[in-house]
Amino acid sequence: MPNDPSGVSNGTRVIALVGPAGAGKTDLAEAMLFASGTIQRQGSTGQGSSVGDSSAEARARGGSTELNLMHFTYLGEKFAIIDAPGSIGFAADAARAIAVADLAIVVVDPDPARAALAAPALRMLDEQGIPHLIFVNRIDQAHGSIRDLLGALQPLSVSPLIARQIPIRAKDGGGDKVTGFVDLALERAYQYAPSGPSEPMPIPADLAEREASERTHLLEQLADHDDTLLEQLLMDEAPAPGTIFADLKRETSDNLGVSVLFGSATHGWGVRRLLKALRHEAPGAEATRRRLGVEAPALYAFKVSHGGTVGRLVLGRVLGGGLSEGAELRSSEGQSTRLGTMFAVQGDKTAKLAKVDDGALVAVAKLDSVKSGHWLSSGAIPPPVEANLPPRNATLAIEPADRKDDVKLSGALARVIEEDPSLALEQDKLTHELRIKGVNDEHVRATLARIKRRYGVEVTHRAPSIGYRESIRRPVTQRGRHKKQSGGHGQFGDVVIELTPLGRGEGFRFTDKISGGAVPRQYISAVEHGVRDAMATGPLGFPVVDVAVTLTDGSYHSVDSSELAFRTAGRIAMHDALAAAAPHLLEPVQRVTLTCPANATSRATSATAGRRGQMLGMAPRDGWTGWDRIDALIPESELDGLEAELRSLSQGLASYEASFDHLAECSGSQAEKVAKSRESEHA
Repeated sequence: MPNDPSGVSNGTRVIALVGPAGAGKTDLAEAMLFASGTIQRQGSTGQGSSVGDSSAEARARGGSTELNLMHFTYLGEKFAIIDAPGSIGFAADAARAIAVADLAIVVVDPDPARAALAAPALRMLDEQGIPHLIFVNRIDQAHGSIRDLLGALQPLSVSPLIARQIPIRAKDGGGDKVTGFVDLALERAYQYAPSGPSEPMPIPADLAEREASERTHLLEQLADHDDTLLEQLLMDEAPAPGTIFADLKRETSDNLGVSVLFGSATHGWGVRRLLKALRHEAPGAEATRRRLGVEAPALYAFKVSHGGTVGRLVLGRVLGGGLSEGAELRSSEGQSTRLGTMFAVQGDKTAKLAKVDDGALVAVAKLDSVKSGHWLSSGAIPPPVEANLPPRNATLAIEPADRKDDVKLSGALARVIEEDPSLALEQDKLTHELRIKGVNDEHVRATLARIKRRYGVEVTHRAPSIGYRESIRRPVTQRGRHKKQSGGHGQFGDVVIELTPLGRGEGFRFTDKISGGAVPRQYISAVEHGVRDAMATGPLGFPVVDVAVTLTDGSYHSVDSSELAFRTAGRIAMHDALAAAAPHLLEPVQRVTLTCPANATSRATSATAGRRGQMLGMAPRDGWTGWDRIDALIPESELDGLEAELRSLSQGLASYEASFDHLAECSGSQAEKVAKSRESEHA
């Protein structure tokens, strides 16, 4: 990254904190702010005193429900932090922001048994080509071996893992406790100090042999991409520290290797060493600009926020050069846009800025036409930024608790959906239910809590109606007659229809075989409308599908017949025909693609079978070592709770995507259950 003569960086480097929920990402962000001197007291997420996770929903949950933005300066270098939620339900909030980060830190637990939890984050970073390193948090709670942890993590990473440290352990209460570390690049040992810099110490004698072995392994890994270093090793020459750190920087920047450091965010252990690694080795905005194809000063909008006191803000990253308030830029939509007031963001606090430097994270007001995912540029618009969003597997039917809040709810929903790209709203055409869709139940319920807190709208919710249908088993011929006389012109319509079943998925077909003018041509379409009216609710209480109706005969009155009369006659004929044609229930079946770690595959298939699922096939998941993909057909009514069940049996890693496949006959106790439920609804 280019520096000015004073040695201070000309721009801001953006670091994304990613990894599984509960690994301590927000605590690490807090520790970095404290170690850099940005805050005077290190807060705690557990006590609700951290800079990040300041929303009521995050405090109540005890974990991140939206991304957190922070910034600090360390030894003259400017950094910004994107603290991404780890829970799958909230991770999408930071997906676009992570895509424009310079480097990501994957925060993991020291327990080798929990290493697999880092798989989604590592795979996402590899796919998007984002440089990253691993920080093993809570090293003070480590009971397993770092070697075992690295062995469990390596299959999850495309690039080789580079162990930068080995732990120093001391006996404590009959067990081993990590009290410091040996830096393999520097060949120095350090002892952890409470809430302060680690203190230098001699390398323990019992670690000397291991330190030499691990350092040699580190140098050999670096020599894979450095012929000069390889030659030095072959000649038994000691490489200069500058050579080692230059190679470590290149390994990280070019995604050739993934450095692994460890510490404890809560105690501040290893945090300053991590900051030094970021200062010397993290790529800067220039590298990200090249990766994303930015050719001129630009702003990428990765999120829209409505939660603060300032109003609607566009959160984005500046690349390709600094920007000032009032700058004229062109949007992805081709519109000329002027930048409004700009703010620096520190948790839930904002501070006005007149201008921002290259690489900065910024919040901008008065960009009403700019949406999440848009570019604003002074030159050519860069390519779209790819961000993978998780499937929406949770749906609730919602309505305001007070009907007077209809308009308020509509506005609130528009705002939260604009903020969160993993939310969606739909109106069911048949049931007229307003449905909100999210990643999982936790995600949707947190959204409804946010609506109540921010906008004062109490929302009631229930499980959405299942799209049951009904059809027939046998053909029927039926007459329908409507005759009414009430003085003056009466009403008369008389039709004969043939009702026959169609193949599954063929829908509805109407034809006529009228001859001799038994039913005048101008009334035939009215008969069809009447038939369709009757199909809206069949004998079992659901819409009718996969039937063919043929109008074969009828009669009319020259004075009393009308379109309304024949429509009514058609409805009567169809209603009676459906009841006589052996109606049966159909249920929607979803095609489900389930992904999970291989050690959870058998439990996942059992869960599928327990939900009346039909297995279609199973294969290794493409590009994911140690993962499987399962394809199955599962009735829609059985999907409720599947997301939670899969995660409970797979350490939170299994997930699925579902889409409508077909309608299948529903019989036996399940059909009786649905019929009774429908009867109670009508009652």
